[in-house]
Amino acid sequence: MSDNLVLVFDLETVPDLQAYAAASGLVGHPEKTVREQMGEKFPRQIFHRIACLGSLLADRGNDGVWRTTALEAPTLGGSTTERDMIQGFVDRIAALEPRLVTFNGTSFDLPVLRYRAMIHSIAAPGLAARRYFHRFTEDMVDLCDLLSGYEAHHRVGLDQLARVLGLPGKPEGVDGSSVEAMFNQGRQAEIAAYCRSDVVNTYRIWLRHELFAGRLGDAEFAASEKDLAAFLARQS
Repeated sequence: MSDNLVLVFDLETVPDLQAYAAASGLVGHPEKTVREQMGEKFPRQIFHRIACLGSLLADRGNDGVWRTTALEAPTLGGSTTERDMIQGFVDRIAALEPRLVTFNGTSFDLPVLRYRAMIHSIAAPGLAARRYFHRFTEDMVDLCDLLSGYEAHHRVGLDQLARVLGLPGKPEGVDGSSVEAMFNQGRQAEIAAYCRSDVVNTYRIWLRHELFAGRLGDAEFAASEKDLAAFLARQS
């Protein structure tokens, strides 16, 4: 267990028509019928399938600077299955026992991850190594929750917050509601890029909060941002 390792993550999902059909007595009905029955409202967590699992790993050196060591966003499709993505991610958590950082992860990403692991009969003991599913801990930092004072009516979206803080925000014309259509059109690379942007924005907001909380000094914060910029430049 290390508080000098953080794993920032974000899920992009699409509706799970098979799960909805099983729960609603629609097994055997055409997919179009099932999708129409689901409606346009945002589905409950149990009816989401993971289309992309983005993550950024960073560690803090003895000089107090956070350094990005990995940025990944595998997507569902081809030889990559949802089970593969989940298994690789939970195995990584088990090996590293990092602090997790998310934006709205308490309400969405973690519950979806748990449901999908159970659906695929995946053992994920690493998710019990720390109090990741406990709301008021430092083991899993949900910035949406934390910055709103745990009040639902005070919440702001990731894109809004990022732009107010002078960060890039989401790519123009793309948000979570776009992912289903992108996925159906085979635009996995665009989904991965979108997911990576959410992860990077979340990490940068977390760095800003660490500065605010006094856990990063001005020089350490600037160096952490500079390291991230250099990492992203090497990835491009």
